[in-house]
Amino acid sequence: MLSVALSLALIAAEPAVLTCTTELVVLGVAQDGGAPQFGNSADPAWSNPELRRLATSLGVVNHDTGQRLLFEATPDLREQLYRLDQVMMTEARPGLDGIFLTHGHMGHYTGLMFLGFESMGAQGVPVFAMPQMAQYLSTSGPWEQLVRYGNIALQDLREGEGADVAGLTVTPFLVPHRQEYTEVVGFSIDGPDRSALFLPDIDSWEEWDEEGTRIEDMIASVDVAYLDATFFANGEIPGRDMSGFPHPFITHSMARFADLPATEKAKVRFIHFNHTNPVRFPDSPERQQVLDAGFGLADEGERYCLGD
Repeated sequence: MLSVALSLALIAAEPAVLTCTTELVVLGVAQDGGAPQFGNSADPAWSNPELRRLATSLGVVNHDTGQRLLFEATPDLREQLYRLDQVMMTEARPGLDGIFLTHGHMGHYTGLMFLGFESMGAQGVPVFAMPQMAQYLSTSGPWEQLVRYGNIALQDLREGEGADVAGLTVTPFLVPHRQEYTEVVGFSIDGPDRSALFLPDIDSWEEWDEEGTRIEDMIASVDVAYLDATFFANGEIPGRDMSGFPHPFITHSMARFADLPATEKAKVRFIHFNHTNPVRFPDSPERQQVLDAGFGLADEGERYCLGD
């Protein structure tokens, strides 16, 4: 089994030495609103495009079969599909063999609009969704038009049941998080040789403990884990007590995972950074603190081999 660091190093090398048949690519790392965020005119990312970040999304490509998958349909879908094209081009438009949705919050499904009549006018794009999410898309405008016009074809997901597509098995698992419209899930993504965990939103690890699932066990079950890191610490939003915010702070996660073996810590790739989270800045001391503790931070464009 390749270590996370070695696997990421291999796929960061020159394209000529790439040997992955199936690979995961990070298409966005920001919280739903992206960075810089609407109305935050002081953000240096407005004047420095290198600091801009898209809403959190993963892609998977199977070079042998020509199939492509997307995890989340974000408001940045247009840019993210272009980035996926740079990894593996396809003649089909949009060339997606499945879109897997975690839940019904803004940054995770609203990019479906670009598949509709007013934009691409796609036909039959498979959208994998849990029962409440599928019901929401089928009955709530404007999303139900996508179903009615056949732009998307809903595929049922069930907790703990794997969906086999593009040479992968994708298994949803329920997590505690705000459920105003739909249930909330993460995904285990099992490739031919390695596996990934994708969990961009959760209220707290301790609530999950109470439901019978330990995040440490989930990390142990995969080779790389993309975990909710929306906020770094209490106090990063001026004038607000953040202690009750529904996300685990990075500082809390690092403290909880402090006794894990170095090999387990190295699997963690924190993701889903709010625009206030200082780790989104390459030179921030908070970012270095995370790296010094043995954990990783997801970067847009990073690629991970799921199949050799």
